[in-house]
Amino acid sequence: MRKTREILRLRYQAALSMGKIALSCGVSSSTVSDTLNRFRRSGLPWPVPAELDDQTLENRLYKDDQKFTPPEDTHRPDWAWVHRELRKGKNVTVRTVWEEYCEEHPDGYSYSWFCESFAKFRDQLHPVMRQVHKMGEKCFVDYAGPKFQIVDPRTGEVREAVLFVGVLGGSNYTYAEATWSQELPNWLGSHVRMLEYFGGSPELLIPDNLKSGVTKADYYEPDINPAYNDLATHYGIAVLPARKRKPRDKAKAESGVLLAERWIMAKLRNRTFYSLDSLNEAVGELLQRLNGKAFQKLEGSRSSLFEEHERPRLRALPAERYCYAQWKKARVNIDFHVDVERHYYSVPYALIHEVVDVRLTATVVEFLHKGIRVASHRRSFTRGGATTLKEHMPPRFAKMLEWTPERLMNWAEKTGPATRELVAGIMERKLHPQQGFRACLGVLRLSSKYGCDRVEAACRRAVTHRAFSYASIKSILEKSLDKIAGGAAEATGVVDHENVRGPAYYNDAREEAVKC
Repeated sequence: MRKTREILRLRYQAALSMGKIALSCGVSSSTVSDTLNRFRRSGLPWPVPAELDDQTLENRLYKDDQKFTPPEDTHRPDWAWVHRELRKGKNVTVRTVWEEYCEEHPDGYSYSWFCESFAKFRDQLHPVMRQVHKMGEKCFVDYAGPKFQIVDPRTGEVREAVLFVGVLGGSNYTYAEATWSQELPNWLGSHVRMLEYFGGSPELLIPDNLKSGVTKADYYEPDINPAYNDLATHYGIAVLPARKRKPRDKAKAESGVLLAERWIMAKLRNRTFYSLDSLNEAVGELLQRLNGKAFQKLEGSRSSLFEEHERPRLRALPAERYCYAQWKKARVNIDFHVDVERHYYSVPYALIHEVVDVRLTATVVEFLHKGIRVASHRRSFTRGGATTLKEHMPPRFAKMLEWTPERLMNWAEKTGPATRELVAGIMERKLHPQQGFRACLGVLRLSSKYGCDRVEAACRRAVTHRAFSYASIKSILEKSLDKIAGGAAEATGVVDHENVRGPAYYNDAREEAVKC
C-alpha cells in the first residue's frame, strides 16, 4: 500500500523536504517526487476532502500507472568515478554527474536507472559518515539503562523508575525525566513534557526501536505505533526510527543518555527518594546544571547555544495539548456493533464485517474506516452495556426505537388485562426491556390470526403457568388449549396435589439461581 496521505501531510502540513519525507516514510525520493507530481496534476486541493478515503485517493493519483522497463545494459558507468565526483562538494548532485555522463553517452542509462544502479553500488561501500545536524531539525529520544529506586514511605516497598532522555541534534540541549515504566502512556507523556520544556517542536523525532514507538522494527519500512504517529501528527513532526544495528543513527541519543547517567543518575545514587515527584525535582535541578555547563572546546553551553540558535528554529506548539489516545483494530459484528473493552458501540450498518480503526481517549471512542471517521461516542466503562445511535441502524431496526414499554403495554391493554400482564412479564425477565419487544409484538400480532378473545384466553392460561414467552402463547393457540374449560388442571391433565411442585416452583428456583 502506498503511503500517499502521509507523504502529502509531511509535505504540505509539516513542510519537510523530499529527502526527509522519503526517510520518514521508508520510500525513495523519486517516489516522493512522483507522488507530489501526481497530486498536483490531479487538481485535488489540500487538505484532501474528507469524503475521499485512502482507496479513492490512490485511484485518483495512480490511475495511469505503467510498469517501468529498464533500458538495456549499454555504456555501463564507472561507479567509482561517480562516487568520487559526488564527494567533491555538496553542490555536486547525482543529476549533475548523470548529465555529464549523458554528454559522452547519449544512448546510455536513463536518470532513474542511473540512480538505482548507483544506489546498489553505494550500498556495498558501507561508508562511515560524520553526521552534521541542523538546528531545529532532529530530536533523539531514548531511555537510560540503569534504574532509580523509589521507596514507598508507608509500606517500605521498593519500586523502580526509568529515565527518559531527549536530545536536540543542533545544540545538544537535553531533557530528562523519570517515569514508572517505558509503556506507551509514559512514553507519549514524556514526549509531550519534553516538547513543552523545549518550547517548540523539531522537524524529526529519532527514537530507538522501542515497542512503544515502533510496532515493527523493519530495516526498510518500520511501522510506527498508531498512538505515536497520532502524537507526531498533532505536533506536525515526522518520525524517523533508528535502523536496527545502526548505532550511528542515534549517536546523539547514546551520548545524551551517557551524560545523563554520569551527571544525573550518578549524582543521585546515594539519595533515597519516596515519590516520583521528589525524584523528578532532583533530576530537574541537575538537568539545568548539565545544560548550563560550559563546553570544553567551544564557547558557550548547551543552554546558550539552544537559546541563541535552536529555539528560534523550532516550530510553535499547537494551542491544545496532545490528548493521549489508544489505537486498536476491530471487526464490526453482524449487529453493527464493535466490542471495545466489553462495551458495545454502534457504527453504520453498512460496515458489517469490515475492519475499523478504534481511537480511545479518556472520554471519547472514535471509529475510522480507511482514514475517515465513521462514528464517535462518549466513552462508557459499563461492561456488557451497549451504546447505539438510531442513524446507525438499518431502517427496520430504527423503527423499533419508536416503541417503549409503556406503549406496548397500553396496546396490550386493548386486548385484555391478561395480555398486558403477559407483555409486562416478558419485559421484566429481560436485562433490558427492549430485548423483549420482538416477542411482545409477536404476541400482539397473533390477534390478527386468532382474534383478541382467543389471545386473551391464551395469555390468561400462560400467566397461570408463568410461561412468559411468545412460543408458549403460539403453542396454546395452535393446540386450541385456550378453548378448554376447567382451568389448567383439566387442560394439561395434571392433578393438583401438595406433592406436585408445578412450573412456578422451577421458575422461582431459576430466578434465585440467576440472582446468586
